[in-house]
Amino acid sequence: MEGEISSPLLLKERTQIHGGGSGGEEQRGGSSATTMVVLSTLVAVSGSYVFGSAIGYSSPTQSGIMEDLALSVAEYSLFGSILTIGAMIGAIMSGRIADYIGRRGTMGFSEIICIIGWMLITFSKASWWLDVGRLLVGYGMGLLSYVIPIYIAEITPKNLRGGFTTVHQLMICFGVSITYLIGAFVSWRILALIGNISELFHVLFRSLVYFFIPESPRWLAKIGRGEECEAALQCLRGHNADISDEAAEIRDYTETILQLSEASIFELFQWKYAHSLIVGTGLMVLQQFGGVNGIAFYASSIFISAGFSGRIGMIAMVVVQIPMTALGVVLMDISGRRPLLMVSAAGTCLGCFLAALSFLLQDLNKMVAVTPFLALFGVLIYTGSFSLGMGGIPWVIMSEVFPINMKGSAGSLVTLVSWLGSWIISYAFNFLMDWSSSGTFFIFSCVCGLTVLFVAKLVPETKGRTLEEIQATMNPFSPKR
Repeated sequence: MEGEISSPLLLKERTQIHGGGSGGEEQRGGSSATTMVVLSTLVAVSGSYVFGSAIGYSSPTQSGIMEDLALSVAEYSLFGSILTIGAMIGAIMSGRIADYIGRRGTMGFSEIICIIGWMLITFSKASWWLDVGRLLVGYGMGLLSYVIPIYIAEITPKNLRGGFTTVHQLMICFGVSITYLIGAFVSWRILALIGNISELFHVLFRSLVYFFIPESPRWLAKIGRGEECEAALQCLRGHNADISDEAAEIRDYTETILQLSEASIFELFQWKYAHSLIVGTGLMVLQQFGGVNGIAFYASSIFISAGFSGRIGMIAMVVVQIPMTALGVVLMDISGRRPLLMVSAAGTCLGCFLAALSFLLQDLNKMVAVTPFLALFGVLIYTGSFSLGMGGIPWVIMSEVFPINMKGSAGSLVTLVSWLGSWIISYAFNFLMDWSSSGTFFIFSCVCGLTVLFVAKLVPETKGRTLEEIQATMNPFSPKR
């Protein structure tokens, strides 16, 4: 077609101009982890810890809140799941806010909202206080769940991007685990107060270093601040690093794609973006309908239903979650995204199957002495496997597969889909367990098995490729002259 400009051609010409070849390709976008990249990532993921503490809060506090405020199962299910409603609202707005005030500004704004929410929960005297506070915390989480992986993906070199982006999931896991652990020994009000103090500490920490960490170079390039883009990139890669190739690639790609109009949410549903949209939303749907937030929000009641100690079960989950998530961070840029995702999804499938088998045997009054431990092993296998890959990799891939002019709309849509699925599962989980505990986990097991096939057939390998190279193969575009 006349006037067509393709990303592969653009990248090929760029490589020739800068003395390409295989050696140049290996160097472009690949470098070591500088102090500034590490610091910027730590500042970003400080919000991920708060994210995790909010997810983990509802499990150890269920019996205490229901008793103190006389809540029914339905009312507590609303409290647990309203977090995801707030997150959906935040998700809808996340892309636009991040595009308007930048990645750093969005992270700071979200944490202020979370502080207000935690304060309402801490001092609540009625159920509606709890719900409003939980809703606000969820709104902040909806913003963070989009902007943190996007920011990390945009500042890290291509050879480190997967591992660094997965630190977001590691800190979520750390927040969940610490909340489970502390919640086993303190009241729900004290646990909420600890969450509030943690949030205040993170805001203080972020404020102290805010002016030292750079904004995303790709966002700066997108809004036309080219000199600041290069300055931020130089700061991230080191003062003695040669950033000419990477800066030119970002500039060339951004200039070309900005010939397209800023995409609306409806423009995302075009055939040329179909692959990215299917991969981004599909992974989020499968992640949530595999049951993760039902298990995370109500882990204690699952163990109790299986005849096992809720406190010991949650401590065991802590022991499994953190090292498996850390292992996933290490393996991310070694094994690649696809193999790790398939192993992780297969493990979650097995874990849910064992839990379902435990509840089935319990219903049949068979092997009564074994079923509690079978449920424990099933949940631990699920938790460990999920932490290995399914927890973090979908967010990594979401941050990689959409072009810069689509990231605002696409990020909002994908994050919304994730939180909508989370709300459905977290609200319906108690009712599903009342219907059939074994049936609930068999359904989750089938979804996890389907995830393995989905990854094998549709998810691309993005390891070791720049964001621009990924777009060149997934989303060719034709800007108008």
